[in-house]
Amino acid sequence: MTAAADGRGVQKTVLITGCSSGIGRATALAFLDEGWTVYATARNPADIETLGERGCQLATLDVTDPGDVERVVERILDEEGAIDALVNNAGYGQFGPIEDVTTERVHEQFDVNVYGPHRLIRAVLPAMRRERDGTIINLSSVAGRVSFPGGGVYCGSKFAVEAMSDALRNEVREFGIDVVVVEPGPVKTDFAKRANREANPDEAAGIERSGAYDDLYALFEDTQVVGGDGPGSVEPERVAEDVLNAASATKPPARVQPGTFARVGVLGRLLPDAVRDAAFKTIGKFVR
Repeated sequence: MTAAADGRGVQKTVLITGCSSGIGRATALAFLDEGWTVYATARNPADIETLGERGCQLATLDVTDPGDVERVVERILDEEGAIDALVNNAGYGQFGPIEDVTTERVHEQFDVNVYGPHRLIRAVLPAMRRERDGTIINLSSVAGRVSFPGGGVYCGSKFAVEAMSDALRNEVREFGIDVVVVEPGPVKTDFAKRANREANPDEAAGIERSGAYDDLYALFEDTQVVGGDGPGSVEPERVAEDVLNAASATKPPARVQPGTFARVGVLGRLLPDAVRDAAFKTIGKFVR
């Protein structure tokens, strides 16, 4: 297999966060299969040992720790000379009614999903600007375009990623750097299991049930609305394919939606507010 190379004929290097499972793991393997030098990262190094056995370079990286971010980026630049692509994949979903989610948990959600990518972007940009080349890929979601009841905190974090990406894309274009947002719909990963744990009616989990939203909790629990096993869900490899294509393209699109559900779902942002609100009201009645 011929290694992927940049304009200098040097093997391309990608840094990927959140590789312990799901999209992150699939993305690391997709880049590896195409001959990239892959730095796969996770908070727990034991979770990515098998990726090391496959040929990835491994690094412990907690995106909420500025020291971790600086250390990993400096290591890659020392060893490879450049970072051709950054994939900001690490993230999780905090679900629950706005009133019931503690402010501390809102902060934690944004620390991982928003401030984490921001830390990585700031760390890699100086080197990318020097090379006048590079691609930054931020994993968002259909929920970054259309918010829904019970998902306000998570959707808010993804809306923020979308907004930052739009600004960044135009700020760094003159340096030859591309910025792409990937917006999956439901993906067959363990995302739903963790999301359900985050919405556990336990004060330690960051949810303080007011007693006013029992129907909404029932909707989440009975329908697994945030799950990845329902109609329209895609495999992590499908998302990884789009991430790889974006990193490899000479002129990648600003946004990519893996799968039909995602492409249709983002169109919900075009509906009038009253129409969206009526749809959510109808869904709530239907599942009771």
